Formats: sequence, structure tokens, C-alpha cells
Amino acid sequence: MPIDWIAKLRRGLQTMAFCLVLSALQKAFFPDRPYEPMLVYSVAIGLFTWAWIDFGASLLPQREDTGWPGPLGSLFLVGSGIAAGFVGGALAGDAWFGEASWSAVRRLAGPQLRTSMFISALVGIGITYWFYSQGKSDYLARKMRESRQQAAEARLKLLEAQLEPHMLFNTLANLRALIAVDPARAQAMLDRLIAFLRATLGASRVALHPLAAEFERTEDYLALMAVRLGPRLQTRLTLPQDLRSLPVPPLLLQPLVENSIRHGIEPQVAGGRIDVTARRDAGTLWLEVADTGAGLSAVAAHGTRFGLQQVRERLATLYGDAATLQLGPAPGGGTLASIRLPLPGPASTPT
Repeated sequence: MPIDWIAKLRRGLQTMAFCLVLSALQKAFFPDRPYEPMLVYSVAIGLFTWAWIDFGASLLPQREDTGWPGPLGSLFLVGSGIAAGFVGGALAGDAWFGEASWSAVRRLAGPQLRTSMFISALVGIGITYWFYSQGKSDYLARKMRESRQQAAEARLKLLEAQLEPHMLFNTLANLRALIAVDPARAQAMLDRLIAFLRATLGASRVALHPLAAEFERTEDYLALMAVRLGPRLQTRLTLPQDLRSLPVPPLLLQPLVENSIRHGIEPQVAGGRIDVTARRDAGTLWLEVADTGAGLSAVAAHGTRFGLQQVRERLATLYGDAATLQLGPAPGGGTLASIRLPLPGPASTPT
């Protein structure tokens, strides 16, 4: 397993902070003693103990839930680390003050030596337990993030699985109605439907696909509807070249286009026009579907229709509050549906 140097540096700095607090407490309890030796020996013993235990743990098999060795390995590391830290720290302190080796230990002979070793052991065990608890907390937090991500992915797949049959059933219902009045156009529509499903169902199994692919699938769906509506349906799709490769969830535009046809174009004898547009504005991607039809009913305008509700829930699952779906009147009459998405980046990529 590769060494996480950032994590080790963080633990080393935390150990040094503990040692600084300990030396300050020692000075408070023993105000007559000089502070510098307390500081130097405390930091030296603490860092030696940390280095022995932390780097030693990297050499032994580690448990996934804590990032530490098993009970026996941890016990050996802590015991040997405290002993090695006390010896190495005392020698380093002697070298710092230019004294003969073990002069500090000789000065602490007797009860003071036992007290110093007891404090070193107590602090070593306390710091080790602190790091052990951090490792376990990090593991639990990581598992919670993984569980939330898996739940979000499962929810997203469920929403998409509900949306695809909904679109298919509506199209088949339109096809059934056309068979009775114009079998030739019904045959042409069936051929379009087969081609559309072949191109769409496979692509809809991915979490994200290029915006260009989303526009292609929308264009296929509009071509399918044009077979049934004929000249009553006029369309225009506008996708700037620099936005074609942006990743977006599949089946975002098709429910909006379907809504425009059902509630905007079909109720009018003369039909109308549908414009599908993508644009970038101040770090935001806007996907808009505007029609010149009769406008949405009050129920549809509040977004309780199945397709609109599914789109809203998928956006919330993928992006949270960073993405929205808004419905309102179009400037020239009809309805405007606008999807606001964050442009891809470190802070806005779906999780």
C-alpha cells in the first residue's frame, strides 16, 4: 500500500502540538524548572515515538476499518514505540544541549525518571488512541459516502427505468391512433420508432453522455413525431460547437420536448414550432425547449406531470440544488422549459 505522506505529516504536526501542550503543562506544575529543556525533550520524545509507531504501522498488514495493524501488532508497536521514543528523544535532547549522552536520564534518576517514563507512556498511548479513533472515523465516513453514492446511483437508475417505458408507451399510443387513420404513415412511424429505440435504449444506460448525443437523440425523437404530425410540427435545434462534448445525464430533453408536443403543439390545429437550444451563461449551462403552442395547463405548469417530475428528481439526485428545471411562458407565446446545470468542474461534477 502506498504511503500517504500528507496524512503522516498531519499526524506528525498533531503530535508536535500535543507535545507543546504537555511542555506548557509541565511548566505550570513546575514553575521553578527552566522551560527550554522541558520543551525540547518533550517534542523530541513525542516525535521519535510518533515516527516509530506511524512508519512501523506502514510495514505491517493493516485492517481496512482502522488503517492500523491487528491487536498484537498494535500492542507491539505502541510498547516498542514508547520505549524507543523515550530513549531516542532523550539522546536527541542531550545532543541539542551539547551534553554527554544520557545526562538527562541520570539527572532524572529515581522517582523523577519513573515519573517521566510514566508520562511518556501515558502520552504515547493517548496519542495513539487519538490516531486510531481518527482512522476508524475516516473509515466510517468513507463508507457512509460510498453508501450515499450507491443509493443515489440506484435511485437514478430507477428514475430512468421509469422514464423510458413512459416515453415508449406514449409513442405506442400515438402509433395506435395513427394506424386507424393513415396506415402508410403509421408504417413509416413504426420504422422510425424501431430506429429510435435501437439508438436510444443503449445510450440511456450510461450515467452521463456528451451533450451532442443528447441533441442527436432529441432530434431522432422529433423526427419520429414529425411522421405523425407532418407539417404541423416545425423544429430547430441549436447546439454551439464548444458545448458539444459537455457531459450531461441522458433523457433530459426528450421529456420536455414530449411535453411541448402534447400540451403545446397538438392542441392547436395549425401546430407550431419547437426550438431546442443549449447556451452557456456565467458558468452555467442552460438547456431550453421553447414552443409556440397553446401553453401548458395549470397542472403541467407546476411540474406534476410524470416526465417533468422525473427530470426534476434526476437533477436533484445528481446535482442537488445546483441544477433546476423551470417552466414558464415563452416570450412570443407558448411555453419555455429551462434546465440549469453547473458546468463540469471539480466542484460541480455529479457524485
